[in-house]
Amino acid sequence: MLRKVMTLPSGRIAKWAVLAVWIVLLVPALMLAGKLGDVEKNDNSAWLPSDAEATKVIDQARKFQPAETLPAIVIYDRPEGVTPADMAKAQADIEAFKRIDKVVGQPQGPLRAQDGKAIQTVVQVDDGDEGWAGAHKVVEAMTRIGEQHADGLGFHVTGPAGYASDSITAFGGSGALGMITAVVVVVILLLTYRSPLLPLLPLLSAGGALVMAEAVIYMLAKHAGLTVNTQTSLVLTVLVFGAATDYALLLISRYREELRRHEDRHEAMAEALYRSSPAIIASAATVAVSLLVLLLATLNSTKGLGPACAIGILVGLLAMVTLMPALLVICGRWIFWPAKPSYGSVGTVKGSIWTWVGTVIAGRPRIVWVGTALALGVLTLGVTGLKADGIPGKGQFTGEPQAVVGEEIQSRHFPAGSGDPVYVVAKAASAEQVRSVLSGVPGIADVAAPVIKDGEVLVLGTLKDAPGSEAAMRTVERARAAIHRIEGADARLGGSTAIAFDTQRSAARDTKVIIPVVLIVVFCILALLLRAIVAPLLLMATVVLSFGAALGVSALMFNHVFDFAGADANFPLLVFVFLVALGIDYNIFLVTRVREEALLHGTRRGARTGLSATGGVITSAGLVLAGTFAALGSLPLVFAAQLGFAVAFGVLLDTMIVRSVLVTALTLDVGRWMWWPSKLFKQHDPQPPAGRSDPEPAVVGAGT
Repeated sequence: MLRKVMTLPSGRIAKWAVLAVWIVLLVPALMLAGKLGDVEKNDNSAWLPSDAEATKVIDQARKFQPAETLPAIVIYDRPEGVTPADMAKAQADIEAFKRIDKVVGQPQGPLRAQDGKAIQTVVQVDDGDEGWAGAHKVVEAMTRIGEQHADGLGFHVTGPAGYASDSITAFGGSGALGMITAVVVVVILLLTYRSPLLPLLPLLSAGGALVMAEAVIYMLAKHAGLTVNTQTSLVLTVLVFGAATDYALLLISRYREELRRHEDRHEAMAEALYRSSPAIIASAATVAVSLLVLLLATLNSTKGLGPACAIGILVGLLAMVTLMPALLVICGRWIFWPAKPSYGSVGTVKGSIWTWVGTVIAGRPRIVWVGTALALGVLTLGVTGLKADGIPGKGQFTGEPQAVVGEEIQSRHFPAGSGDPVYVVAKAASAEQVRSVLSGVPGIADVAAPVIKDGEVLVLGTLKDAPGSEAAMRTVERARAAIHRIEGADARLGGSTAIAFDTQRSAARDTKVIIPVVLIVVFCILALLLRAIVAPLLLMATVVLSFGAALGVSALMFNHVFDFAGADANFPLLVFVFLVALGIDYNIFLVTRVREEALLHGTRRGARTGLSATGGVITSAGLVLAGTFAALGSLPLVFAAQLGFAVAFGVLLDTMIVRSVLVTALTLDVGRWMWWPSKLFKQHDPQPPAGRSDPEPAVVGAGT
């Protein structure tokens, strides 16, 4: 029954039915996927849990202002000094700003700098419904107004609204990201298979999987409260293309082997699906379950990323075990042109690079794995330099958009925190005490007069340091500690810097909770798959070591080569989940084949044959996945560049070194103990004749 279910797409009639079902499903999916952007929530406050102090303050402060707002800080500058005409223009612009939809309240300003070289106006932007997208429209309209009749007067919009607008512009490259990712996949597949036609099938299947996944995610976000943002969409694109293509590579490799053994291509695909599906399903399950553990996160952006990406993985799996085999069988052997695998031909890995690597490792396996582990351990030391405590506003972009330039000009002429204050909501009876305590907090430059309404008071405080900076967040921490000690005030502190601070704390908590759970879950999956305890423990150890080395190298590159200002607080967690889940993928591909061969020839020969048989396909899969994540670097966002580099480097490290060298050496050294306590553990390796070493592995149709 299991074989019939798993090999259904290879049937002579069923293949057409599978294709028809996918076409029918993709028609509505295309329309729904196009609406995903409509349900994205890109404002930082929406990412926080409801019990975070900054979130509670947003709700309480609504009575003092008409809506949840983002301050847009407008900066005019003239190096030789602003003129009366400049001040008149700034005043006239305020009246024009007030007529823009989503601008609320009375703008503050225009305020002339003490040095006479700049002007500042603060405009409140309603971001309640559209979030960053709404702020982007307002900032664009303000920019058109500000640049008219400027007569050499510089104009920039910065502050939270300015950064939100520039972020939307940067995320606008997501369409190009999809194209770049597709090109990367096609190029690597062309180099792998040297066939101009074959790469089209994985690309079409992965593209269909992405559309279907986006449609499902849209429905969940629309009707089930799933939090998604543009960051989720970007990661989903590269993950689905990368992982789905990996599964396609494994299937195609096994299918080509079976085409040499079976004259009928339907029988060949049935056997290929039956043999490769367990590893593919186990790999996808490991990644999906690991991603679902992110549901334990308190940070809504992280919590939403988990199920969204898990859906992408599962839909990608479905496509590669249904649509992909159906397309391959429909096309026939000619899809491999010009190197069509003919029935009865023999493909051998003897003399290949992976056979040679296995032979070298087999000579001194213990020295190899100890030396490799020590080298990776040294690379891990770089983690000590990782600055994962958030990225300050002007460090979020790889270039210098309008908001960054505006903040730099503002900091030269005005107090760094002006225009983006912290604010305290407390009981009205404590108004003066709150104002007095807040004024005495180091890092607070100025405190405005309290505003009282309906028994509560709102007190605004200007920061001495740039909003969102490490120094500003320490001020928030001190200010909260101070106001919380006011008896009976029930005081809470919020604002954009407070949101950044709460985000950092939530991310730190999520990292401590989720990483151990992911390790336990992955271990259990491996134990069930391999029916052993030792092998899963060793595989887990190698992947964790690979993660540490990748993070260490990334920290060194970020600090000394790319000169990034920092990394997001949830960066280590996301890199861990992706690298552990995806790294285990390749170990599953390798070790399931090793186990299959060990049942026939013993563990030592099984390890070498497994490496020889899967070396080419796993290397190609690693290159595809690394290439798709590296495509994130095409976006002008530091977060995307960092995630892309860390995952791409980690995947390559795991593919080229950890899987091929470390795991193979460990398997050769540990021998049958890898499979303890399963029945395979009791099977001793056959001894070669005296004076002869293990025979060279030869696998029919293997390699790429």
